Amino acid sequence: MPRPTSDVQAFEAHATDADLDDLRARLAAARLPEAETVSRAASGRRRWDQGVPLADLVDVVDYWRTGYDWRSFEARLNRIGQFRTTIDGLGIHFLHRRSVRADATPLILTHGWPDSIARFVDAVDELADPEDADAPAFHVVVPSLPGFGYSDRPATTGWGTEKIAAAWVELMGRLGYDKFAAHGGDWGGNITTVLGGRFPAHVLGIHTTFAEAPPGLTTHGLTVAEREWTEQTRDFWRDRAAYAKQQATRPQTIGYSLVDSPVGLLAWILDKFAEWSDTEDSPFETISRDRVLDDVTLYWLTRTGASAARIYYESHNSLDPGLRVDVPSALTMYPRDVEKCPRPWARERYRQIVRWSLPESGGHFPSLEVPGYFVRDLREGLAAVLAAGSARSALSCG
Repeated sequence: MPRPTSDVQAFEAHATDADLDDLRARLAAARLPEAETVSRAASGRRRWDQGVPLADLVDVVDYWRTGYDWRSFEARLNRIGQFRTTIDGLGIHFLHRRSVRADATPLILTHGWPDSIARFVDAVDELADPEDADAPAFHVVVPSLPGFGYSDRPATTGWGTEKIAAAWVELMGRLGYDKFAAHGGDWGGNITTVLGGRFPAHVLGIHTTFAEAPPGLTTHGLTVAEREWTEQTRDFWRDRAAYAKQQATRPQTIGYSLVDSPVGLLAWILDKFAEWSDTEDSPFETISRDRVLDDVTLYWLTRTGASAARIYYESHNSLDPGLRVDVPSALTMYPRDVEKCPRPWARERYRQIVRWSLPESGGHFPSLEVPGYFVRDLREGLAAVLAAGSARSALSCG
């Protein structure tokens, strides 16, 4: 396999003590509103009807200030292996963990919003060097989206999902991976779809938890459950997507709060972890406070609250209606995700679905909510994708 080019440089994360002291000082001096006016008798998700409850936020802020250890997460990123390269004038940061297995397949994992590379940190080692010798192994690449984390913040418009997908092909090529598999969720799922549709010469196949059907399809022929999915998606975009409208139209305005106030940033992100996770009340039923704070602190220290929000301005509703994915595809619909695509609709875009999975639990952040299942499902999905690709190659050679 070709060696990485000299355009790729090693990188280490290291926040200054002054930045961490400033964060703690801001948290200590935070001005908070009064408690929500939701009934004190409300329980479960009803407690969150007006957003993050004051008592929950105070608890997390206190832990963030007095108990959370950023250095631990920082060291973990450095152990995995961090790098940067410049593509189309923009610095791109990524994790890169090569497997020791000779039969490993290159794999790019793409996160979304409001998460980051923290979405996949727990899965990297298991995917690269599985204990089971029969499980597939991968050379894992986890890039930070433009404007997220340690990637540069774009100074001009243009960095939408199409350009990001093209940049990922360039990135993988620089690492010596001319052909690779791809996985993503949320915006990462959108980008993964673009990768499979635009770059079939480089993409062996895809796995996604965020399939997007072409517009204009009817519910005729769908099952009762699939019709419920479409109704839930419609209700989500009608009643619970104000955050997306804000970031797609006025990212700069919300960006001032996200970059200036750590409590504002935490509340904006924690609200989505709570609403989009498969829990009865708090997201911390399935996701640790440390992992959520790893994500939020990464946004804070890199000052990327505004620049990350701009992916909505660049790409909201921008997926090409005519784009079709002909490479082998594995799709997983987690039950509490915010959007679930009916299989008949998915087939209109993904022309070669080789595996369709419906887990019993999990939401929008499965790698954090159900990490063991997520890794198994991803392995099995990619194994099906690679097997289908090998069979197709054998037939074409024959």
